[in-house]
Amino acid sequence: QVQLAESGGGLVQAGGSLRLSCAASGGTFSTYGMGWFRQAPGKEREFVSAVSWNGGSVAYADSVKGRFSISRDNAKNTVYLEMNTLKAEDTAVYYCAADRTGRADKTSAYYDYWGQGTQVTVSS
Repeated sequence: QVQLAESGGGLVQAGGSLRLSCAASGGTFSTYGMGWFRQAPGKEREFVSAVSWNGGSVAYADSVKGRFSISRDNAKNTVYLEMNTLKAEDTAVYYCAADRTGRADKTSAYYDYWGQGTQVTVSS
């Protein structure tokens, strides 16, 4: 069983930056595609970014392109989400997820394991 633990969330002013981390334990991290999703109050969970098992394929939601960057370190069993130029509308709980197919999927239904989430609050 894979366990995912997000960290790095917090309160930041608009225009600021945060770096989220997601550490995996159990399973074989280096074979999983990894994704970041977020859910704002009263809204459905939405795709943010994803990276394939070897980092060769990445995907971003249009709303974060050019501002967010996903990366992974298979030696550390960790995936990162670098978030820059944050906006109030980026406020949400951010979740990381693992996809056993290894792909950089944009659809949450393809992900097999989920973390508990970390809160990101951007003040305007």
